[in-house]
Amino acid sequence: MSLKQQITEDMKTAMRAKDSERLGTIRLLLAALKQKEVDERIELDDAMVVAIVDKLVKQRKDSVTAFTQGGRADLADKEAAEIKVLEVYLPQRLGADEVAAEVKAIVAELGAKGPGDMGKVMGAVKAKLAGKADMGQVSAAVKAALSGAA
Repeated sequence: MSLKQQITEDMKTAMRAKDSERLGTIRLLLAALKQKEVDERIELDDAMVVAIVDKLVKQRKDSVTAFTQGGRADLADKEAAEIKVLEVYLPQRLGADEVAAEVKAIVAELGAKGPGDMGKVMGAVKAKLAGKADMGQVSAAVKAALSGAA
């Protein structure tokens, strides 16, 4: 069963259970998936679905930060609940040590030296770790690896 089919089945389950919060979040996700398919006239594979889910989670995290700073705990809680629903569809995240090890291996493989090679390294790392790690954490690990290599 593809990830997209799993999401659709989860929507049906949420409908039957009358779980309105979960249902609303899943419908937002399916709408984002459908929008991408219609805009680009393609059929999404699991990797593309994961990328969209990852983007939605990042948007929600940014919203939680903004709402918390604005003193709107009610809206921050709603966004946090949506994050929990969306994260179910992401693959297991790598820890900081695993990310650092992957980044060091890619830096060595590319022979990157210094901060000037950041773009080249980030391109390779994004391709390998997409959906498996938080890209902010990855970027910090790349900076650390390149500054150590300089």
